[in-house]
Amino acid sequence: MADAGGAAAGRGRGRRPGDMVLGSRPAHSTRLPPRPRPERTAPAAEHPRAERTVPWLRVAAAYAWRLILVGAAVYGVFTVLGRFQLIAVAVFVALVVTSVLRPFADLLNRVLPRPLCVAAVLVLSLLVLAALLAFVGEAVAGEWGRLTNELTGGIHRIEQWLQRSPFRIGPGRLSALQNQFMSYLSAHRASLVDSAVSGLGRLVELVTAGALALFTSVFFIHSGERLWRWARDQLPAGARPVWERAGQAAWRAFAGYTRGIIIVAATNAVLVGVALFVLRVPLALPLALLEFFAAFIPLVGSPIALAVATVVALAGRGPLTALAVIVLIVVIGQLEGHVLHPLVMSWAVRLHPLVVAVSVIAGSIVAGVIGAIVAVPFVSVVWAVLQALRHRPDTI
Repeated sequence: MADAGGAAAGRGRGRRPGDMVLGSRPAHSTRLPPRPRPERTAPAAEHPRAERTVPWLRVAAAYAWRLILVGAAVYGVFTVLGRFQLIAVAVFVALVVTSVLRPFADLLNRVLPRPLCVAAVLVLSLLVLAALLAFVGEAVAGEWGRLTNELTGGIHRIEQWLQRSPFRIGPGRLSALQNQFMSYLSAHRASLVDSAVSGLGRLVELVTAGALALFTSVFFIHSGERLWRWARDQLPAGARPVWERAGQAAWRAFAGYTRGIIIVAATNAVLVGVALFVLRVPLALPLALLEFFAAFIPLVGSPIALAVATVVALAGRGPLTALAVIVLIVVIGQLEGHVLHPLVMSWAVRLHPLVVAVSVIAGSIVAGVIGAIVAVPFVSVVWAVLQALRHRPDTI
């Protein structure tokens, strides 16, 4: 026993501090780093389902609801303008007159007072318009007797032409068509009279709109910029620079389009008048004036006016002259589309012909002839404002 204890003690004395003895506890405790516990997953109902919409569909949806809002706003504007159509037409005509006569008033203002300049340009323009209408009326009155005889003979020539190949329409059929037309007039005489009376009412409205347009254009020409500054100052201070940029862009586009379309219409009228005079078509001057006013409806106005000239040429001069007028329609259309519009309308907003066509058709559906006239300048102004607001002020 003693020997065993001494041996154990001897072994204990000979052990170094770092040695481990089997079955004994270490001098200090060692702990392993804690294992990360797996997070408890929530039930499937608590997890929101990941959105799996394709990007292009999200972009299309974002643009779609914005376009719906814009369309609703435009529809509301046209609805309001439709209820106040007389005032809207008068203001539009006043803006057209202002865009044409304002540069002349500014030029005269260098030597004359502003009120006298406004009165001078308005009176001179009215005198020019009255002289033109008087000249056209005198031309129509002077040619009316000869025109009646030519139209009577022209209708007879058209009947003979329709009886030949390739139409082969017999005289009985033509007489039946004439009798049907007269029967229609007799049966609908009351409605035609009502339409004529309503037309007189529209004429009164037209005169009223003209007077209001003249009254409004006086203030626009005299102090249009002060009216604009007053309207701009009613807005919050932070919104005034944006509205100033938008207003300047809108007026530049509208004035440029108006002056450009007047130059194009005048050029078309001169070409048509010269061609009809050379072809000796009756009423050449009134038909040229009709071409001038019809050119304000882009793409469709000029062909309609020349179609009327074709009918007059067919009745007054025969099929060959009418064919020459048809060739004239094609030539003037090509000249207007490929030369006049790119050159003259370069300072205004350039719109694609498809946009112009859709705008004219949409405007005619909404407001008839007035909508067809207003649609293209309206779209031009909207596009110019959007382009101006997309750029910074220092890049305009």
